[in-house]
Amino acid sequence: MLSVDMENKENGSVGVKNSMENGRPPDPADWAVMDVVDYFRTAGFEEQARAFQEQEIDGKSLLLMTRNDVLTGLQLKLGPALKIYEYHVKPLQTKHLKNNSS
Repeated sequence: MLSVDMENKENGSVGVKNSMENGRPPDPADWAVMDVVDYFRTAGFEEQARAFQEQEIDGKSLLLMTRNDVLTGLQLKLGPALKIYEYHVKPLQTKHLKNNSS
């Protein structure tokens, strides 16, 4: 369950603070399949995002993916697959490990 911190906005509305990033939980381990799909769509990989949906890749699965999984398992073109792994999957994994290590 997500905790939600509320803050008062200048215009009088109440907004959610630090519980969501672009509509997704901040920790990728908490992402649903559609959060992963939306992440890659937002990153400019509309066509490739469908592969994550078809393979039912949620946040926990995303964080477990190897380079080989992305390059061959999703059946993506090599160029986009390399960019997805190097610039998105690997940094998300590194950030997750850094935030969750003691």
